[in-house]
Amino acid sequence: MIPLTDLQPNRYTSFPFMTMFIILLNMMALIAQVMLLEFNQDLYYKSIYLLGSVPAFVMDQVGGGALTSITSTFMHYDQTGGIFHLAGNMLALWAFAQRVEDACGHWRFLAFYLTCGVVADIISIMSRSTESIPGIGASGAVYGIMAAYLILFPGGKIKVLLFWGFGFARIPIRAYWVILFFFLKEIPNALDVLLRNVDSNIAHWAHLGGFFAGTLIFLFLRPDAFHRFRNELPL
Repeated sequence: MIPLTDLQPNRYTSFPFMTMFIILLNMMALIAQVMLLEFNQDLYYKSIYLLGSVPAFVMDQVGGGALTSITSTFMHYDQTGGIFHLAGNMLALWAFAQRVEDACGHWRFLAFYLTCGVVADIISIMSRSTESIPGIGASGAVYGIMAAYLILFPGGKIKVLLFWGFGFARIPIRAYWVILFFFLKEIPNALDVLLRNVDSNIAHWAHLGGFFAGTLIFLFLRPDAFHRFRNELPL
């Protein structure tokens, strides 16, 4: 099940410029990583450790330090991910971020997106503080956007790409089913990592951390949108 797009119109703006800017920035970062790998492999791997979030480096205050909580959010190309890693995150971002950006405004939305990414990375670092494997990707920030969408638009509908057997279909579905599916599937995996020290190349705690960071959405809403939400008016 792959989320594709939201099906309701925006209230305040006609186009999610900041969402599109974030998507383009992530695409440009992936292209730059691929080109760097082709040009100089040593420099590429150094950049992963410099700009990716390495828990041991952050805890020891070396390398890029806390700044990597932001830079790592825009990186997707490593040995376990690439175009599919980027595509999955950006499709989910496009599906859920359009109306969230509309409720926030462009710059407030950017601040909220980065906040979710930073909180997600902090939680992830806490869960694997001694590891020296770089964490990259926008998943934590995207989970924050999904949580915000669930809070602001609990009755919202999105279009998803649904696979079965050798076929697929694009169908409208209540967004909360998709969001809760992605959230709930992370819990057992995250507990395995924390309690049983199971190795995973997916940052499950970053996903959960980003999701809980999504509850901060009220700090970033337009005044009118906050007024409408507080008075149980539709956004």
